[in-house]
Amino acid sequence: MEAELKGLMNDLEALKRAIPNRSHQDSIAKMQRRAEQLVDLANSAPNRRCKVKDMSAEVVDSNPYSRLMALQRMGIVENYERIREFSVAIVGIGGVGSVAAEMLTRCGIGRLLLYDYDTVGMTKTDAAVQTLADINPDVVLESYTLNITTVEGFETFMASLTNKNLSTSKSGSGIDLVLSCVDNYEARMVVNQACNELNQTWMESGVSEDAVSGHIQLLVPGETACFACAPPLVVASGVDERTLKREGVCAASLPTTMGYNALKDYFPTMEMKPNPQCSNSACLERQKEFALAKPARDAIAKAKMEAEASSLAECPVHEDNEWNISVVADSNVESTAVHGSSGAISYSSPSYYVSGMIFLITTGAMHLSALPAGLVHELPRADEFTSSPVTEEASTSVEDLEELRRQLEALNAD
Repeated sequence: MEAELKGLMNDLEALKRAIPNRSHQDSIAKMQRRAEQLVDLANSAPNRRCKVKDMSAEVVDSNPYSRLMALQRMGIVENYERIREFSVAIVGIGGVGSVAAEMLTRCGIGRLLLYDYDTVGMTKTDAAVQTLADINPDVVLESYTLNITTVEGFETFMASLTNKNLSTSKSGSGIDLVLSCVDNYEARMVVNQACNELNQTWMESGVSEDAVSGHIQLLVPGETACFACAPPLVVASGVDERTLKREGVCAASLPTTMGYNALKDYFPTMEMKPNPQCSNSACLERQKEFALAKPARDAIAKAKMEAEASSLAECPVHEDNEWNISVVADSNVESTAVHGSSGAISYSSPSYYVSGMIFLITTGAMHLSALPAGLVHELPRADEFTSSPVTEEASTSVEDLEELRRQLEALNAD
């Protein structure tokens, strides 16, 4: 950036010398001053870090992925670096979309496509790209300033979703997930149409005007209900959604049904099957494809479950056993003895061996024959316990107590 600005200043200086016209030189001088300001601004801005070629789990300040790679060490994900292979499209860069874009950027997503038509001094998408690039330059960012509800905007939207520049080997569309973060029903229906045609999984979200309730919906074409299968009650009743919005109020999801309530911490979940009489023809096509592929899909799922069950049965519970713990079953050990210097402890119950010591599970009988030298029984056996005889001293104490009780009763009677 700095080198480009310096090159621009040199070109302006050469142009100034080549043009003798005074009025033109004044305009060039103005452009030079503007370029100098941009150079100063670039020098004062914080340096953007270099791109990280390979994700590392090393915990150092220069590694932005050290805490994320901990998910791999904990076994939550097998290979976290695969996140760079995925692409996500976010439609609507508002309250929900901007946060989703930032979180995905910080996580190191491979490619992020941003769609919005609004402006905030500059277009929302360009402003988002500028900010997100500073957060994580490893992410490939694409900005689309367009209205997807128009014919031209919808065509551009469809073309960008099918672009496979990042992963040419992917089947279907060029992205893995679409996040709908728009604030009106019309845009939601456009996203629904595009994803049904492309057989693209997407998620719908919304927040209420008081910002304390909202909803999240996963839509898998053919498997779950699309947005046209079960339209919101307000839209189905024929009410114009634009009449619901009030001036100065962000009605992000008034046309939809709320799900989560933050005040009551209430988050119900439900599964919606597709409507066989859906008005969307692309949705009906996806339903047929899903039904035809169901037998093969069930067979694969069953084989996977059987393979997992057999692997669990064959493998030990904990492969990494730093305490040398092993389990001995009744079928393998009838009777095990640990010999001391002058005796042995024998038992028939399962046991755990820990670094030479034995911990017994109290499911079997323990038979003590003798103890090592220097050890004695502190408690008598239950079958050998007998009540000790009452001594004469104890009997006298009892008589004294009886006499004291009689005296107290006589005083109370007076």
